[in-house]
Amino acid sequence: MTGSEALARLCGFCGIAPDWHDIWGNRHEVSPETKKALLAAMGVRVGSEAEIADVLREREERPWRRVVPPVLVLRDGSSPVEIPISLPPLKAGEAFDWVLTLEDDRQETGRFIAADLPVREEREIGGLRFMRRAFPLPLVPPAGYHIFHLTASSGGPNLAGDMRLIAAPSSCFRPPALEGGGRVWGPAFQLYGIRSRRNWGIGDFGDLATAAEIFGKLGAGVVGLNPLHALFPHAPAHASPYSPSSRLFLNIWYIDVEAAPEFAETEAARKKVETPDFQARLSELRRRDLVDYDKAAASKSEVLEVLYAYFRKTHLRWEDARGRAFRNFQNSQGKALRLHALFEALQEHFHRGDPSVSGWPDWPEEYRDPGAPEVAAFALKQIKRVEFYEYLQWQADLQLGEAARRARGAGMGIGVYRDLAVSIDGRGAEAWANQRTYALGASVGAPPDDFNLKGQDWALPPMVPDRLREAGYAPFIATLRRNMRHAGALRIDHVMGLMRLFWIPDGAQPADGAYVHYPFEEMLGILALESRRNRCLVIGEDLGTVPDTVRAALGPMGVLSTRLFYFERGWDGGFKPPREYPSSAAVAVSTHDLPTLSGWWQGVDLMLRAQLNLFPSDEIRKRQIAERAGDRGRVLAALEREGLLPPGVGLNPAGVPEMTSDLTAGIHAYVARTPARAMLVQPEDLLGRPEQANLPGTTEEHPNWRRKLPSDLEDWTNDPRLIQTAEALRRERP
Repeated sequence: MTGSEALARLCGFCGIAPDWHDIWGNRHEVSPETKKALLAAMGVRVGSEAEIADVLREREERPWRRVVPPVLVLRDGSSPVEIPISLPPLKAGEAFDWVLTLEDDRQETGRFIAADLPVREEREIGGLRFMRRAFPLPLVPPAGYHIFHLTASSGGPNLAGDMRLIAAPSSCFRPPALEGGGRVWGPAFQLYGIRSRRNWGIGDFGDLATAAEIFGKLGAGVVGLNPLHALFPHAPAHASPYSPSSRLFLNIWYIDVEAAPEFAETEAARKKVETPDFQARLSELRRRDLVDYDKAAASKSEVLEVLYAYFRKTHLRWEDARGRAFRNFQNSQGKALRLHALFEALQEHFHRGDPSVSGWPDWPEEYRDPGAPEVAAFALKQIKRVEFYEYLQWQADLQLGEAARRARGAGMGIGVYRDLAVSIDGRGAEAWANQRTYALGASVGAPPDDFNLKGQDWALPPMVPDRLREAGYAPFIATLRRNMRHAGALRIDHVMGLMRLFWIPDGAQPADGAYVHYPFEEMLGILALESRRNRCLVIGEDLGTVPDTVRAALGPMGVLSTRLFYFERGWDGGFKPPREYPSSAAVAVSTHDLPTLSGWWQGVDLMLRAQLNLFPSDEIRKRQIAERAGDRGRVLAALEREGLLPPGVGLNPAGVPEMTSDLTAGIHAYVARTPARAMLVQPEDLLGRPEQANLPGTTEEHPNWRRKLPSDLEDWTNDPRLIQTAEALRRERP
């Protein structure tokens, strides 16, 4: 076998595709340099051809030398259950004892003679003939996470193994509100952007609860949110919710400080907030059109420190009911919470000494390993500080839970709809705590396309497929479970990532990347299991170039697809009639990454992209301006076809230079008329905001993730624009 052949085979074992096709149909062969760089990012030794050959041999032999695989995912209806068992030559009559420990600790046991099992495959390794036999498990395990243990009766050390057996349902949870053709609608908020006369310059969980109640009374059945993931307390302006420190915990700046029980109990905190100076700061923060993360975080931190000191002195010291509730939260969240809080305390410590320290890769070497004795010593010495960050997570969790309860109490059939980012920031808490899980020498991105001729590098390290399986998918399970907490629905950003992600080696250009494949069917099974257990609807963001195999698999699994009005077109470029939308979908006019309805109609996004030189060429800019002009006419024609064109509006878009509330209501009624199970509505569209939340391809050039809604939530019920569209939605989706 040549060196290139060995490299190709090793890539095959690790899921690295040999080539990829761009949107123009061109085939790109992945270079040997990219292959080696991605293998190295996975922790695979590729220093020489001899090393590659050794690693390849080990990878080829590994599944034969281990008695059982690390994990087996069964789908509902998988009967009989067949467990693959790999065995070397055995003495005649060798017997094996097996124990299946179910999730509820019940055990099923048995014994079999290896020679009685059918042989599925054979292979010679080191002069020994290994056989892969099939053991028919004499029961169908219930849905859940179980452990299968196998050992030879003779007690041979190499004839034993443990396997995680995951029994998954055939499809995800479907809430009662969607049964029998049920269809719901609701707002999709950027939580930070909610204005209110009581928040501290940034939308919070209290605002979420109030907003859910307002829209619940208007007939909404769901309230969507941007990702609520933990960001970086030392750098509040690092605001992208899609580049989190951890997807396992919450953004502490969404805490409603005055809603914490300690605030009502702590006179010192109340007096601090009531001072003219503090009130002036809050008024200024509320007045701003853009969230000032640094100042909002500073104000919240100042008071949260006081609340925590009171909590330790009053509740934790005496272990009263509230103190015990905190201890229970710590215990339920386990090691993950402790490591997250420990990261926060360490990062705070090192950043205070050197403001250039942006994350754990900048820490002294001895603190980069979570298991290092220096880290343990710090945790012991700084336990109060570590528990401060655990206390903040507790407060955030309680308040999100209360908001979810109030959403359901307002009659919402689905309630809170959370969003799961595709990955994490490699400098953050989750990467530090789970360094083996992530390929820290690579990042997720996208290959070149019309809008990004150089491709995209999202600077997010991907999970390593092989290590996920070795861990029995524990990191993936934890991510799903924590993001389905308090949620009636979960949107999975870039759902194609369950099947494959485009990896880019550190220091390389996106065009030098490659697709890496994941165990799609197994991950879908786990997704279905967690969805059922958490009674959480799943929505997959499958916009853009998505393989047909992904959508074909998601539908039968009960995962809603995503459809946007802007993109749903017929062969002639016209907008699809509502009846042609799929029913198993979540629909919307636009999203946070696209222009608002008002901005789209007026071409604000095109002007902004031109100002920032974001068009690949002037030819593309002119073409899109012309296309937009035609699209406005196509919108009016589509509305007329459905009888939704506002009175007095003709088919000439020149007669409607700006988006009106009548036209907004008509377009939303058009989308609401589709058979899609769920519909999300951007408040920016309802309130006529022309600027979009995020402009892809920009960082400092555009105020991404900072823009607030134009009016206070206390005024929404009296806003004719919002009420008019809400009434239209309620008529179409009663």
